[in-house]
Amino acid sequence: MAEPSRTLLLIDDEPAQGRLVSAIVARAGWRTVRARDADEAIALLGGAGTPAIDAALIDRWAPGDSDAAGDADGGGGDVAMLRACHPTLPILMIAASPTVAGAVAAMRTGATDFLVKPLAPDRLLAALDAATDGRGGTGELRPLAEKLPQVLAFDEIVGSSSAFRSALAIAAKAARARVSILIEGESGVGKEVVAQAIHAASPRARRPLVVVNCGGIPQNLIESELFGHERGAFTGAFDRRIGRFEQADTGTLFLDEVGELSPDAQVRLLRVLQSGEVTPIGARGHRIVDVRVIAATNRTLLDEVAAGRFREDLYYRLAVVSVAVPPLRTRIADVPALARHMLARIADQPGLRGLGITDAALALLMRYDWPGNVRQLHNALFRAAILCDGDALTVADFPQIAAATSAGRSAPSAPPSGPLAGGGITLYEPNGHMRPLDAIEADVIRLAIGHYRGRMTEVARRLGIGRSTLYRKLSEMGIDSAA
Repeated sequence: MAEPSRTLLLIDDEPAQGRLVSAIVARAGWRTVRARDADEAIALLGGAGTPAIDAALIDRWAPGDSDAAGDADGGGGDVAMLRACHPTLPILMIAASPTVAGAVAAMRTGATDFLVKPLAPDRLLAALDAATDGRGGTGELRPLAEKLPQVLAFDEIVGSSSAFRSALAIAAKAARARVSILIEGESGVGKEVVAQAIHAASPRARRPLVVVNCGGIPQNLIESELFGHERGAFTGAFDRRIGRFEQADTGTLFLDEVGELSPDAQVRLLRVLQSGEVTPIGARGHRIVDVRVIAATNRTLLDEVAAGRFREDLYYRLAVVSVAVPPLRTRIADVPALARHMLARIADQPGLRGLGITDAALALLMRYDWPGNVRQLHNALFRAAILCDGDALTVADFPQIAAATSAGRSAPSAPPSGPLAGGGITLYEPNGHMRPLDAIEADVIRLAIGHYRGRMTEVARRLGIGRSTLYRKLSEMGIDSAA
């Protein structure tokens, strides 16, 4: 546990919730000061004996709010009071349920970020770090914890770079089989979106998709979460629990951040993958399940295997098919299409409206290197859409990205012709020689399929060829229509 170096003001009257938050943040070197409501918090902030406060965390169900039944604006009064007294204090809000209206209301009243219960430790710590890392006061780079439900089919996923479309093509072909799939990529590249598309394209599409974040569950509880337990199996097991494998029976189980599993959990997971038998903790017998497993990780699992932190036999069980999703900085030409697509989906959410985006703003977004990848782009657009007063987002709506790019944090290879440029087709081999014509043609076809969202008639028309010719070329080049 790190030595306390920062102070969190927690506004919450629930002792259990307060103890949980205090324990989580203490791991990262935070001390906690408690207040029951905004009035007490303001008094603490002005008190002579109170340590310097680095951030405030407000539970929406704080006393004095009018949202006892879950009103979307609950907690907004506390945020507004704190913001009026302390304009630069980072303020995070906790919600009981993930609603877009709640996120909109929270940020319009001055909240820096919006978290949902149950609190995932990594999410909370990341939000606190981002809120206090000194990058400025407007905060569009901070990780908005609000996630909009966006289940996309393969032909709806935006992206035209050859590496990205090749990854989707592999995923689309594997979706039809029963094999396990391992999705690798940096945080925020869209691994869960790809997993959802795989499930939707599989024969199990009408069966459940159960999602488990292995990194957000304490190691001493992960086995109970995955495999279940019987009543009395251990201290605190007051009732029987159905594990996620049984919940996903006949469907798909998505294990996000699978590299975080403990050695014991890896052994039990391997056994289930080999036999299909699930043994709940404390049970005398096993249960047979039919589950298709999709795993994801932001680590390179082969490196973890080499370091002895991940079982080699489990790796090969999970990575029957491996899909590598490239980071956004390597496909920066996709930013304009992604931005417009995200703004269209954001406009469908309660309390928001349709917005355009100027070419100058798109050019700015393309100059940034997006360390948080597609998730960070979405969060930046979501925050800008909430705060925008005009009909289109401009450079002025992204002040922190502008500051970051002017400070030298720009994309290493942004296309020279601006945001309306094409999809970055490579013409040269690494040795400087031209690529073969059929390889370039394959990239052009992939680009067109991605640009026109798999509408093959439109692809053929825009390429100036017949549909039969297009399908013949797809067959000859080994390109799936999802590529």
